[in-house]
Amino acid sequence: MSNVEAGSGITVTGIDDRYGALCQGFNQRWSSHPDYIKVVRSTDDVVGALDEALNSGRTRITVRSGGHCYENFVANPGVQVIIDMGQMDRVHYDPGMGAYCVESGSTNWHNYTQLYRETGLTLPAGSCYSVGAGGHISGGGYGLLSRRHGLTVDYLYAVEVVVVRREPHGDYQAEAVIARRDDEGDLNDLWWAHTGGGGGNFGVITRYWFKDLPRPPINVWLSAVAWSWEGGITYDRFARLVANFGRFCAENSEPGDEYADLFSILKLTHRKAGKIGLITQVDATNPAAGRDRLDSFLAQIEDGVGLQRAEFDVDMGEHSPIPGLHEEPRLMPWIQATQALNGSGDNRRGKYKSAHMRKPFPDDQIEVIWNFLSSTRDDPDDDYDNTQYANPDALIQVDTYGCMINTIGARETAVAQRDSIMKLQYQTYWTDPAEDSVHERWIRELYRRVYRTSGGVPLPATAGGEADPDAVTDGCYINYPDRDLSSDEWNTSDVPWYRLYYGDNYERLLRAKRTWDPHDIFRHDQSIR
Repeated sequence: MSNVEAGSGITVTGIDDRYGALCQGFNQRWSSHPDYIKVVRSTDDVVGALDEALNSGRTRITVRSGGHCYENFVANPGVQVIIDMGQMDRVHYDPGMGAYCVESGSTNWHNYTQLYRETGLTLPAGSCYSVGAGGHISGGGYGLLSRRHGLTVDYLYAVEVVVVRREPHGDYQAEAVIARRDDEGDLNDLWWAHTGGGGGNFGVITRYWFKDLPRPPINVWLSAVAWSWEGGITYDRFARLVANFGRFCAENSEPGDEYADLFSILKLTHRKAGKIGLITQVDATNPAAGRDRLDSFLAQIEDGVGLQRAEFDVDMGEHSPIPGLHEEPRLMPWIQATQALNGSGDNRRGKYKSAHMRKPFPDDQIEVIWNFLSSTRDDPDDDYDNTQYANPDALIQVDTYGCMINTIGARETAVAQRDSIMKLQYQTYWTDPAEDSVHERWIRELYRRVYRTSGGVPLPATAGGEADPDAVTDGCYINYPDRDLSSDEWNTSDVPWYRLYYGDNYERLLRAKRTWDPHDIFRHDQSIR
């Protein structure tokens, strides 16, 4: 059963039918058994929920918006209270702020439909429909329109955060604070910390406000092609395909590039999946010009590869089959194309890793990736045999990046990576808990070998404010968290996990933490310390 507490939301306890479902998020590796879950509907509810929990001795509180955290930051055995933001999903224009307000429980798809239908505007955010705004935006946020319009946080004007104060030896007291881009001092630090600092660090995010939002394309061309593993994918052909994609990104990632309105996702799947895939969207407001750019792009990617195109008719990571677009792309209204790509994958177990790329893939990285995806022995002298792994749901997803994203300075927002050309997401999925160690080991070994010359991790390009012009990588993405980065076993570099995420921006995040959460109420395994 559940009950409504005055000013603190709906309390769901262990005797409620909903309890089990609300204890677990998208990644079924992680579960929890809190004393209760609070389903909140307003900022006042959040204030009341925090006061109630903290002053009853429950100091392990986590917050969920969409439930897509890849690690155990929300659901873990130590959590005592989960604050569920899902009912705070309003999207509207706020005349007092002169900005569009998005509540933190709203999902990507809800944001798109509400903004577009009412205003014709959009957020350049992610394609997974059910990801919640609370975590997605605070980590930076990007998607298929980001090369043209930048990151989600590049439009962030203000954020409302419920923080916790405490007088010496007194009760905890929660209060809502609004921090704006044009504030100064500590308030500006709080705003800035939510432009890429990640969720679960400073307080409970309740609302965001955005100004100067862009208009999406009227129409887009949508293409989905694949190449069959059994159709002749050899190492040379695979290496050429990957190199071509990297070369395109290196040559077409400057602001104002003629391909800035093109976003593409290369799905480098395990051989067991049957096919490698490529999803591409390009602005077709001018249909002929958009089609020319799409055809030119595909020709550049397939140049010298020598493989027959096939249908994209198998699951590839978080994208379901998109058949019928391998020979002729489809001209679609932007909102319909967004819906067509609005996948989040099945609720299952998963492990993820990430990397920002500043240059095309070096040959040694391509070779390691080939060995692990094709089940070719990587290192005969090593005790790990990658040829024994055969999972159709294992892949590396490579996204185009750069262009407008790279017009913002590395210190202007908390997102330090502002000169990358590609973003990588290593993924593997499964359903049987008994297989956890098998799948975790494979992705860990793959990642360690790809970055074997840099301590098993993709090093940041900056050190003390100076960017190495020859650096291939630039750290990791906080919205694809990976606790292995904190492990001495899997990160043998001298670069700590927080530098991999935040580069030289960590000190300012730490300053905001000391000011706004000095009691470390909001914490997890990779929170700001």
